[in-house]
Amino acid sequence: MKKSVREHIKNKTILITGGTGSFGNTVIEKLLSLEPARIVIFSRDEKKQFDMRNYYNSRLLRFIIGDVRDGASVSEAMDGVDFVFHAAALKQVPSCEFFPIEAVKTNVLGTQNVLDSAIAADVSRVVILSTDKAAYPINAMGMTKAIMEKVMVAAARKLSESGNKHTVFCGVRYGNVLYSRGSVLPFFIEQVKKNNTLPVTNPSMTRFLLPLPEAVDLVLYALVNGENGHLYVRKSRACTVGVLVEAVCRIFSHAKGYREVGIRAGEKYHETLLTCEELARVVDRGSYFDIPPESQGLEYNRYFLDGERKLESMKEAYTSENTPRAKVEEVVRILSGLSEIQDELIQIQKK
Repeated sequence: MKKSVREHIKNKTILITGGTGSFGNTVIEKLLSLEPARIVIFSRDEKKQFDMRNYYNSRLLRFIIGDVRDGASVSEAMDGVDFVFHAAALKQVPSCEFFPIEAVKTNVLGTQNVLDSAIAADVSRVVILSTDKAAYPINAMGMTKAIMEKVMVAAARKLSESGNKHTVFCGVRYGNVLYSRGSVLPFFIEQVKKNNTLPVTNPSMTRFLLPLPEAVDLVLYALVNGENGHLYVRKSRACTVGVLVEAVCRIFSHAKGYREVGIRAGEKYHETLLTCEELARVVDRGSYFDIPPESQGLEYNRYFLDGERKLESMKEAYTSENTPRAKVEEVVRILSGLSEIQDELIQIQKK
């Protein structure tokens, strides 16, 4: 019988890299209810750590200033840790387009530092957080996240080859998380408050919809069920950007509507959660997809010379264009259920 999430977490020490971000703030609420021994927040933003420390005021939280680019600071934070959620990353597409080497340093080399330190510290499990932009990537952010996934799979393969059965490396991949830091919803609502017309790249573009609590559930699922080198994807609804912005206008009674400004550099028209190559080997786990690695061992002849998939087994990629698409009414319902949206409505009503 498999352990529950609580049984996994109780009396364990969890490290969250980039822990002051949207994911960190949401997962902490969940983790604190599961009776961990300690939650270590590792990030480079002292102001956000200060705010988080004051907000939670919990003896279970420990804050460490550091950067995943610095292997020494990661190793120090890893001492005594049982589980790691690796959320530290450069995530904004335009920033990574202008500074791609910086994205490499954080998203790729930083991940390698985390995995190396986890092995040295005898950590039990590491779950890396990836993005739909890593599937068929066209921008620097997606490319570095795709390499991050490959770094995890390669490190997991080495663990298997070395006979290390104590440590497991796995990951999750998900689409746009609603109301996460840097996402479009906080920007739209800021424009609503200023009574501005909402700027929209292209209303026909599609995006996956994932509330933060569902992203947390996916990560916890990977923590409990994750196998070495596997990636886990939550099945998600999607909608057009036009439907999303119309839902925002309805919720906030915003009469000025929106205007189209054009697609930004590095943006995809539709997002992909599973490539057709991955779908050829994916395992359906109900609410989740399980993507096993293509090769578990260092058997180079099998990897380079022998094929397993047949062309006719290839399926259409799982994208925000071909997944079930939500209408405006459903998106209004989803957004209205977000605590952040409810808080914004309360604040607006008070004015």
